[in-house]
Amino acid sequence: MMDRPWLSSYSPGVPADIDASQYASLVQLMEESFQKNADRTAYSFMGKEVSFGQTDSLSRAFAAYLQGLGLAKGDRVAIMMPNVPQYPVAVAAILRAGMVVVNVNPLYTPRELEHQLKDSGAKAIVIIENFANTLEQCIANTPVKHVVLTAMGDQLGLLKGALVNYVVRNVKKMVPAYKLPGAVRFNDAVAQGTRGTLKKPDIKPDDVAVLQYTGGTTGVSKGAVLLHRNVIANVLQSEAWNHPAMGKVPAGEQPTGVCALPLYHIFAFTVGMFLSLRTGGKLILIPNPRDLPAVLKELSKHTFHSFPAVNTLFNGLANHPDFLTVNWKNLKVSVGGGMAVQGAVAKLWLDKTGCPICEGYGLSETSPSASCNPVTNTGYTGSIGLPLPSTYMKLLDDDGNEVPHGQPGEIAIKGPQVMAGYWQRPDETAKVMTPDGFFKSGDIGTVDERGYFKIVDRKKDMVLVSGFNVYPNEVEDVVAGLDGVLECAVVGVADDKTGEAVKLVIVRKTPELTETQVREFCRANLTGYKQPRVIEFRTDLPKTPVGKILRRELRDKK
Repeated sequence: MMDRPWLSSYSPGVPADIDASQYASLVQLMEESFQKNADRTAYSFMGKEVSFGQTDSLSRAFAAYLQGLGLAKGDRVAIMMPNVPQYPVAVAAILRAGMVVVNVNPLYTPRELEHQLKDSGAKAIVIIENFANTLEQCIANTPVKHVVLTAMGDQLGLLKGALVNYVVRNVKKMVPAYKLPGAVRFNDAVAQGTRGTLKKPDIKPDDVAVLQYTGGTTGVSKGAVLLHRNVIANVLQSEAWNHPAMGKVPAGEQPTGVCALPLYHIFAFTVGMFLSLRTGGKLILIPNPRDLPAVLKELSKHTFHSFPAVNTLFNGLANHPDFLTVNWKNLKVSVGGGMAVQGAVAKLWLDKTGCPICEGYGLSETSPSASCNPVTNTGYTGSIGLPLPSTYMKLLDDDGNEVPHGQPGEIAIKGPQVMAGYWQRPDETAKVMTPDGFFKSGDIGTVDERGYFKIVDRKKDMVLVSGFNVYPNEVEDVVAGLDGVLECAVVGVADDKTGEAVKLVIVRKTPELTETQVREFCRANLTGYKQPRVIEFRTDLPKTPVGKILRRELRDKK
């Protein structure tokens, strides 16, 4: 196997490799945790704490209910919910019943939902009533036969639950009218399952655990097939990577993480929920990360140690007037993923919390974490860090050959966390997997002599100005450092003279910021061809529900 120059840059105590064979399945990992941590809090949600023991009995009952419907091992069950305690219960139940989790973005349109349900062949769905109307519009065209409906307050106890559900439905009017005849309520399904028994299926490491649909940035949304061993490996890799920092949590204090990223997103699913199960940690579930005052109010009630988030959320929180109502002193690990972390945001976060953002990198296809900056680093590196234990990365040219050292190339990843392929798409799988088992990411990167990888951009986000390559991430990172800029994004626009030109879209922090100031700043910091030809000010940028900026939409709205 190729050598790994990055190992010498690892934090002390991080192993070169992990042993994913210590668990035969995610079910074994979960059940070990349920028994070991039965009395500890697993999830905290709107003031209610759910223990590992409760998660165990609820998920066992729900798993028995699913089997009682006649669903068999390997059948796909979709989950369409925000971060509520029913989510982890449903995941545990589906896996314990020997079935496959299909994570669905709750903000999907009926068209997108129909595609995913049909493509995955899901026979059942667990859905929060807020989005039942979306399902109603497409269910007839899907294989779904069983619908389990839940509501925001279903796990908050009788009184509080009824109050929360009343407010969500009647005061905030967040539940559009729907008709789903035959749908069963979540709490009724659990009660029914309590009277049945769970038949324990024989689950092997190579059985499918999750179908994780990619954002579709490269066309039609595809399901990355993640096996039990893929997710187990990534959980153990992340645990080993974070240990130099998380090992400093005082003895007797339960490790606690903030789950503000949605659980349907693979980052929160693995590095939030499953890592927390593995470590016996408590997870603070945040149902709506866009409501910054509510996020900060919730966090002010807790002691917490880890916070995975995207650049947009770190930025929004750090700039919020209520930021210091929260005690950030116990924070040991802030992991940035999903999009590039900007230098200005990393600096502000470190100044305000004392905890550096370690930028990581990964994709749905890698369960997701492939590389990360060491948690012992304090400075901003502008890189995606080093490949995780048991992970190999290299840079390829368009013909699949490794590029000469110092040249940019497509990042290719090999490791136990890499997917088995795309669901029922051998053609698409063949396009991204090399003969020697590397997954081609579609991201263009460079690597330095210490083994730090840096993304210079996605293959198709690159702007070609008079034959010169301009990578939007670089320009955005520079502009983000200008006072008065809250957010920015760069896209290419057609230009008669240069083929393409750089367009910069800015959301201002202060209304005083002028185009002239921006141009002067760019002139001082960027070479001629990288400077924006077009500058546009907007009140906001189009984003995915995870907070990733949609450059594609900006490009389409030239």
